[in-house]
Amino acid sequence: MVFWLWTGIALLAFFPIAVGLFLAIAYLYVRWKYMGFLTRIFQEKPLFVVPRGEPDPRAEEVSIPAADGLALRGCYFRTSAPERRGVILFGLEFGSNRWACRQYCQALIEAGYDVFAVEPRNQGESERDPNYEPLQWVTDRDVSDMRSAVSYLRSRPDADPNGIGIFGISKGGSTGLLIAASDPWVKCVATDGMYGTHTTMVPYMQRWIQIYSGNRRIQKALPGWFYGMVGTVGVKRVARNRGVTYPSVEKAAAKLNRPLLMIHGAGDTYIKPEMATSLFARATGTKKLWLVPKAKHNQALHIAGDEYNRMIVEFFDRHLAEESRELVPVG
Repeated sequence: MVFWLWTGIALLAFFPIAVGLFLAIAYLYVRWKYMGFLTRIFQEKPLFVVPRGEPDPRAEEVSIPAADGLALRGCYFRTSAPERRGVILFGLEFGSNRWACRQYCQALIEAGYDVFAVEPRNQGESERDPNYEPLQWVTDRDVSDMRSAVSYLRSRPDADPNGIGIFGISKGGSTGLLIAASDPWVKCVATDGMYGTHTTMVPYMQRWIQIYSGNRRIQKALPGWFYGMVGTVGVKRVARNRGVTYPSVEKAAAKLNRPLLMIHGAGDTYIKPEMATSLFARATGTKKLWLVPKAKHNQALHIAGDEYNRMIVEFFDRHLAEESRELVPVG
């Protein structure tokens, strides 16, 4: 009886040790064999058409200083409505210029909102940082530059004392979420095509290993958190080599305690809907996810049109304008 008791205890102790040993060996193997693929693919730039707008004489041309003194170029559109209902900071997608905000924000401008868009460093006509090469992933530089834009809006003579809203596309949406999660002056945030690093990287890693490895048993045995752990090491290596840090959009979503409208293309083959759903599930507070049928990445506006504009305006009407104590007369 005592023998079988100690045998059972030994087996119970051996099982977690065996699992831990297997995962440790698998971690070292995957890191040795596939880390090069991960760091290379992580740094590849996406291949899609980036919208650019033309200069608009109705906008106020603005140049603001970044935290390290670089000049960032922006444009400020005043509402064409009789009364201003709020101020919205627009986050640009990777590679576009400040004038691209007009197609996304025309309905907001007509509905009573001032809109400000600013180009981060090394994008559009903003000054270049010779030690920085931006990618589609949000870095500490992007967050710092958007914080400078928020500071500028707070310092304007016509600043709204009640705060601002953020509306961002793709990378600009991810950056906006990071700002909204830590700055109480940002009252709400709407995004289109937003993505995180972890929730995007892990599904792609699983796909890459399927391509480069024929061992299906190992692929099925490894849990999702295992890929996340390996990916985190790879991202840190890339960050170190490029002299940046990659803040966690997922952690920011978990800390967000203000309204979020998240729009995403149901036909997005770059940031797939399940990636967006995974990120959305982490968000706290009042939130809504709208998956636009047939829309590719950042193409929801072109597919949904009037419905898209209506939903954006209604979101800011409810969570920004109605939160203000009074309407601010234009001018």
